[in-house]
Amino acid sequence: MDPRIRDHARIIADHSTDIGEGDNVVISAPADAEDLVVALHEEVADRGATPVYTNSSERAARAYLRNHDGEFETPSHLLALYEEMDVYVAVRGGENASETGDVDPETTAAHRRAMQPVLTERLSKRWCGTQFPTAGFAQLAGMSTEGYENFVWDAVSLDWDAQGEFQQGMVDVLNEGESVRIRSGERTDLTMSIAGNVAINDTGKKNLPGGEVFTAPVRESVEGTVHFDLPLYRQGREIEDVHVTFDEGRVVEYSAERNESVLDGIFETDEGARYLGELGIGMNRAIDRFTYNMLFDEKMGDTVHMAVGSAYAECVGEDNEVNRSAEHVDMIVDMSEDSIIEVDGEVVQRDGTFRFEDGFEA
Repeated sequence: MDPRIRDHARIIADHSTDIGEGDNVVISAPADAEDLVVALHEEVADRGATPVYTNSSERAARAYLRNHDGEFETPSHLLALYEEMDVYVAVRGGENASETGDVDPETTAAHRRAMQPVLTERLSKRWCGTQFPTAGFAQLAGMSTEGYENFVWDAVSLDWDAQGEFQQGMVDVLNEGESVRIRSGERTDLTMSIAGNVAINDTGKKNLPGGEVFTAPVRESVEGTVHFDLPLYRQGREIEDVHVTFDEGRVVEYSAERNESVLDGIFETDEGARYLGELGIGMNRAIDRFTYNMLFDEKMGDTVHMAVGSAYAECVGEDNEVNRSAEHVDMIVDMSEDSIIEVDGEVVQRDGTFRFEDGFEA
């Protein structure tokens, strides 16, 4: 076994989820991530915890969704499992990142609505989502398998203390501010309030790799238009050149150059899917290329991402409303050129450079 796989498992067990004696641990992973699953079982055993392994198969998921009548019920047996667990580890991988590309978006939306209680329960526990470098995702990223392995494990094994110290500069800026304006090129000009909400320093505790600072907008404060100029891969489809307009926080217009029907399904999932749940600022410069994998792409330096759908409750102040939805869909804006972030009217990032970095031009 590649020693980096055991390092990956150790980081998950220690840094990300703090697995301890007596913990009930659920590990969900595809078959081609078995080496990481084996290494995780070693770590779980060393800590006196108890694992349950569930195989996550995109082929099986596709078969179920394509053959179902669309009237889904919440799986009470899966909910019961999550109620009894202390830690959840989700490993991404698979041979074909487009496996579910021919599932009807409306079916996917209906299934996500039924799964919302399960998702809510899972997110209430200690959890970590991570990536195993499979050939399918290497191909999606346009990389060799070996090159992708190096990319993933270099990103996972970052010095998270040093990365967190760097990101704290932006955490402080957001926590001291009340309003944010994001401008990029001629097609993105968006404002929002973050008053009373909390910025989180992501150092690989829940998503591994980490490398962002994120918060939640005040639900009905988002105004303006944003052009998400980097594509996203969702439900096995590539969505390109997305434009979204917000009025009083709600999505009132949207378009995509490619696979707009996937956006239809997302925004029709529930009312919360039409509101912004997250503002994230990518700060991990070790992730230096776009890979069509949001786990990595949203962390890239010189980017901003926004997620329609559910907000993370820990970001929302007690006087503000938590946006709730069965969806949480991140989309990215390239901030490397002709772009600024303003907080309370003051420029805090210009063309990807933060005000606390060398080379910043006010």
